Amino acid sequence: MMESRELWQIVRARVAVFDPTLTIALGLLAAMSLVTMYSAAYDFPGRFDGHVRNLLVALVVLWVAANVPPSWMMRVAVPLFLAGVALLIAVALFGDISKGARRWLNLGFGRVQPSELMKIAMPLMLAWYFQRREGGVRWFDFAIAGVLLAVPVLLIARQPDLGTSVLVFAAGAAVIFLAGLSWKVIALLLAGVAGAAPVLWTLMHDYQRQRVLMLIDPSSDPLGKGFHIIQSTIAVGSGGLWGKGWMQGTQAHLEFIPERTTDFIFAVFSEEFGLVGNLCLLVVYLVLISRGFMISAQGSSEFTRLLAGAITLIYFVYAFVNMGMVSGILPVVGVPLPLMSYGGTAMVTLALGAGLLMSIQRNRKLVQT
Repeated sequence: MMESRELWQIVRARVAVFDPTLTIALGLLAAMSLVTMYSAAYDFPGRFDGHVRNLLVALVVLWVAANVPPSWMMRVAVPLFLAGVALLIAVALFGDISKGARRWLNLGFGRVQPSELMKIAMPLMLAWYFQRREGGVRWFDFAIAGVLLAVPVLLIARQPDLGTSVLVFAAGAAVIFLAGLSWKVIALLLAGVAGAAPVLWTLMHDYQRQRVLMLIDPSSDPLGKGFHIIQSTIAVGSGGLWGKGWMQGTQAHLEFIPERTTDFIFAVFSEEFGLVGNLCLLVVYLVLISRGFMISAQGSSEFTRLLAGAITLIYFVYAFVNMGMVSGILPVVGVPLPLMSYGGTAMVTLALGAGLLMSIQRNRKLVQT
């Protein structure tokens, strides 16, 4: 009897790591993704099965991360960041070239994309850095943090991978902002970026400039560069109020929507479930993000507050950029919709972030008790 009780206590302790609000929001997203992916991947043999496997792997990663204490996160922050930068340098020197980009590193037993690692390693590193300077942050600390952020962002942008570089930058910039960066400094930085826009335009790759131009006038190349935006906006608008119904989307099933299982799955969802479905999806994301900010505000240390805030903003940027590019208000940058789009690496990264949020919340309760 005593052994059974002890076993139950161990199992209960491991299951109790799941934050109820986050778990419900993530569960609803997973359910929506399965329904949408089944329709979007109807003509892609094995794609739906692969999505189910990715979700299961993401669940395991989430559970493991939720059981990791914040003290261990701090210990691995620097080694993980240095390993990520070293892998990015290795990609620049020896990486495999695919579709004109050098983003993958062949390790013999498989290929890895080190830039995905930096989505978590970057906020971990900066949160650790500001934790070490808690109570005495000066202007040069923000300058050093900016350099730490710039190195991996520039390495990723050089591959080129604009979407991932934007996400890594957003994750690191969120930590710097939450650490107390002055609004005056932010305004000066934005003014500097605006002033340097002509120079940045010349440094962009041709395909990146084309994406910006297509945002302004996609009809200038309706069967080429503007095809993605035109067809996705048609799908979003054709859903109307209630949508055309599950498996009834004409844009998706007549193959007018490119990448409909990955970056443009929101177009499939919008066409089939309409404005009402979109509002439900937005509410779920809002609950997830709101809960993340609550966990950040209640963190037990500077490190956990900054890390939780950055992870939450990662979810926001993912959702905002994806929905924005599918709706035609942002350039196409190849950012998946969180936990909805097909893709194991991005899904595991986001699940890892959600698990860290749960760990931070659980640790706060343990500290209080």
